[in-house]
Amino acid sequence: MLDLRERTLLGELDRLSNADLLALVLGTGSAGESVASLANDLLEAAGGLDGLVRLAPHGIAARRGLGPAKAARVTAALELGRRAAVSGMAVRTTLLGSFDDVVSWARPRFASLDHEEVWLLGLDGRNALKAARRIAQGGQHGCALTTRDVLGPALRDAVSAIVLVHNHPSGDPHPSTEDVGMTRALAEACHVVGVPLLDHVIVARGGATSLLEVGALEPLT
Repeated sequence: MLDLRERTLLGELDRLSNADLLALVLGTGSAGESVASLANDLLEAAGGLDGLVRLAPHGIAARRGLGPAKAARVTAALELGRRAAVSGMAVRTTLLGSFDDVVSWARPRFASLDHEEVWLLGLDGRNALKAARRIAQGGQHGCALTTRDVLGPALRDAVSAIVLVHNHPSGDPHPSTEDVGMTRALAEACHVVGVPLLDHVIVARGGATSLLEVGALEPLT
């Protein structure tokens, strides 16, 4: 019977289970436990592949039979897969003319992160993505952001309009009172400088929310 490495080299990678692939990444088992058993136990403890993506390296390393080296391999493999997916989406011109377009762009990138990130999406006159910048990063409970943090990059990039996007590590996409207040203040500042804020979108494992659609932003006339 062919082992996992041989099956991979023969082009059977798409036939391998998540546990098989994880076993390949881990490489070896531990004392008294095979690599296949170790991979199955880790996936089960994490709640599947989605849960594994959300685990921090130290959380993986703390599992019995793993440790820092194996945790680093798993984390690196997951990040490499995420970057490959993001790179593939970036090849074509990205139009962000609707809430669904923004969600499709944002969710694969940071909806599953265990910390909060805020991204500024700068659009041209056709609603094509002209610039995408991470402008703030925090912990599980948010990050500080000022109107200057948003407008400075937007003006430097000479964009026609902007969309703000951030994630909620809690998994709940509903806006907080702070989200609503910051969005309204930012919209006023954007109006003054002539670069409209089209929407502020929150993405999370549990869905996504448009602050425009929930009434925190006034629609452009």
